[in-house]
Amino acid sequence: MRVIPDLPQLPPKPGRSAPEDREAQTVILDELQKILESPFFQRSHRTSQFLRYVVEHKLGGQTEQLKERTIGVNLYRRPPDYATGDDPVVRVQAGEVRRKLDQYYEALRNQQIYPAVRIELPVGSYSPVFRWAAPENRAGAPDAPPIDPASAQKGAAGGVPAFRKAWLLVALCLAVLGGTAWLANLAWHGRSQTAAETSLTRKFWEPVFSTPQPVLICLAKGVTYRPNEKLYDLYTHAHPGSFQTEVERSNEPLPLDARQPITWGDMNLYDDYGIAEGDVSSALRVSEYLGSIGKPLQVRIGSKYSFEDLRHSPAVVIGAFNNKWTMDLTSGLHFVFVEQPGRTLAIREAVSGGREWHGSTSARTGIPVTDYGIVTRLLDSKTGQFTVTAAGLTGSGTEAAGELATRPEYLEEALRTAPANWEKGNVQIVLQTSVMDRVAGPPRVVASFYWANP
Repeated sequence: MRVIPDLPQLPPKPGRSAPEDREAQTVILDELQKILESPFFQRSHRTSQFLRYVVEHKLGGQTEQLKERTIGVNLYRRPPDYATGDDPVVRVQAGEVRRKLDQYYEALRNQQIYPAVRIELPVGSYSPVFRWAAPENRAGAPDAPPIDPASAQKGAAGGVPAFRKAWLLVALCLAVLGGTAWLANLAWHGRSQTAAETSLTRKFWEPVFSTPQPVLICLAKGVTYRPNEKLYDLYTHAHPGSFQTEVERSNEPLPLDARQPITWGDMNLYDDYGIAEGDVSSALRVSEYLGSIGKPLQVRIGSKYSFEDLRHSPAVVIGAFNNKWTMDLTSGLHFVFVEQPGRTLAIREAVSGGREWHGSTSARTGIPVTDYGIVTRLLDSKTGQFTVTAAGLTGSGTEAAGELATRPEYLEEALRTAPANWEKGNVQIVLQTSVMDRVAGPPRVVASFYWANP
């Protein structure tokens, strides 16, 4: 285990004396390692990197390194004079760390595991806090083992799986038709409420319980091409030892000379590829939320679902321009996705003199730095079923839309000014997000519209 040399003394643990403070530091680092090896952090390099940085610098007494600008410079290679107001990368990652820590400790609580120390990152601060369990609360409690991915996803109500993240990620990446029902379906009105599930969020999603059918999470699968064997062989002949395995060919781009002519026959269509990263992230958030409220769900990808499927189940449709069903179901609404001359993508308010929103990209890299999206809630859509769409101009906007639709702190704020009885009608919310290192920042509402069913 990694131990930082020459650590300053910490306040002693409850019931311990000062000479044992070195042991306290070891316990904190043990807990940090368990957190980083948990399912919540294991697949997220950026959040793991952030948490390790702030904990180790706090234990090292280097609190001057825990300021936003300093973290941005040291951890994310930002220039020393970068504008923190325009570049929220540190704030975004801190928010993700807080969310994942909450999930980690909730999973431990559900397993009746009570660690000796709890690592927290207070809101508005980048300096972690170490909260020690009182000795009486530790009596007889086992040390926290690595969290089992299956049991870690169980919700507090009745042991229902809250987030089949590992399964869903595999299903999405393999583009396998699928989905699996949750093992139990809790009654919406009969269960106890948690602090995270507040009234406006419940009202937004409550129609999913109007039918026993599972919610369909519908993703698009874009058209994807890869070089055929001939091109790989030509490159391998000129560069012996390269691109000889499927692992290399699937994970590394073929660095062809831009001047080398190729024909259409040199490219093959690959049906197994083509799910957008932002769509996957949004779908994972939606699946987590639906699981937490006990609603069965199934995943549908690409051509594996039809209008007939959408007619018989409530659905969450992910993505905009890459998903024909989003474009169809939202056409004619107050806010619509449009493609303008020159393939410029925009969101338009479909009224006389209506507003428009366009994303922006870095002049240097061409990577999006601002994106927009729409969360649409249709009580009775063209399918005759309750439907939610979460979609953006690009994948970052779609990722932020999924976050807005499922994170109570964002959805509650978005619905705060909603008219009376809005839950009996339809909603559209336009959001903006700042994009840093291809990661969407927190969604910010820029417009909304409410209307009743005809």
